[in-house]
Amino acid sequence: MTVAIRAVELPSRQRMPALGQGTWYLGEDPAARSAEIAALRLGLDLGLAMIDTAEMYGDGAAEELVAEAIGDHRDEVVLVDKVMPSNASRQGVVRACDRSLRRLGTDRIDLYLLHWRGRHPLAETVEAFTDLVAAGKILHWGVSNFDLADMTELMAVGGEACATNQILYNLGRRGAEYELLPWHRERGIPVLAYSPIEQGRLLDHPPVLAVAARHGVSPAQVALAWVLRQEGVAAIPRSTDPAHVRQNAAALDLALTEQDLAELDRAFPAPTASRPLEMI
Repeated sequence: MTVAIRAVELPSRQRMPALGQGTWYLGEDPAARSAEIAALRLGLDLGLAMIDTAEMYGDGAAEELVAEAIGDHRDEVVLVDKVMPSNASRQGVVRACDRSLRRLGTDRIDLYLLHWRGRHPLAETVEAFTDLVAAGKILHWGVSNFDLADMTELMAVGGEACATNQILYNLGRRGAEYELLPWHRERGIPVLAYSPIEQGRLLDHPPVLAVAARHGVSPAQVALAWVLRQEGVAAIPRSTDPAHVRQNAAALDLALTEQDLAELDRAFPAPTASRPLEMI
C-alpha cells in the first residue's frame, strides 16, 4: 500500500484519491466474501486507497466487509460512508454514524455523506454532521445525489463545509455538465462519480470499443479515463475481478486524444439544456 496516485482536493485542502473503490452489492453473498476482500485489498495495493460504502449496502454487511479488507491499514485508507435519509435527523445521524463506526471497526470516517434527500430538514442533518466533526467521529461531510437546487438549499442552511457531492456521472449520464458541474468547480467542491462505467453497460458501445482498440486498453479503462480527465472529479468503480481492478487502476495513465473525445462526444452528446439529476 505504497503506490501514490493522482488526487482531488477538497475545500479544506485535504486530498482524496481521484480513483477509489465502490462496494455497492458487496457483502451480500457469503460465498463471494473471500474474493471481494481480495479484490479490495488488491485495489489498495495498487493505490486505490479510497473505499466508498454505505450503511444501506447489505444492511451494514458491506461496512463489515470493508473493515476486514482494510485490516490494520486503516490510516492508509480514505474511508467514505453514507447515512440513509431515514436516519438523517440530528440525533438519527449520530446514532447511525456510531453504528457504522462499530461495523467498520474504526474511530472515525474520513468523509460521511447524506445518501440522498429525504424528509428530514437539511439544517438538522448539517447540524448533526457538524456535531460529528466536533466529536472527531468524522473528518469531513458531504452529500450524494444532490442536484443544483439541492446544493443551493444546502448552502442556504449552513452547508458551506460540504466537501463533496457523490453523483451518477459517466459517458451516458452527462446531464450534470450543464449546470451542476460548473457550479461545483466555481466553489472548489469536487464531485465523486459513482457507476462511472454504468454498471458495465457502456462497455459494448462501438465508439468506446473503437477508442479502446486504438489504445490497446479495455473499454472500461476508456470510460474511466473519460471521467477522470476532468478537473475536480473522482470516481469509485466497483469490481471483484482482479484483472478488472488492475485495469481500473491503469485507467489513470490513459490520456484520451482530441480524436477520442470528439468520437465519444458524437456518440454521447453533452447536454444542451438543464436536466434532472439521474440516479440508480
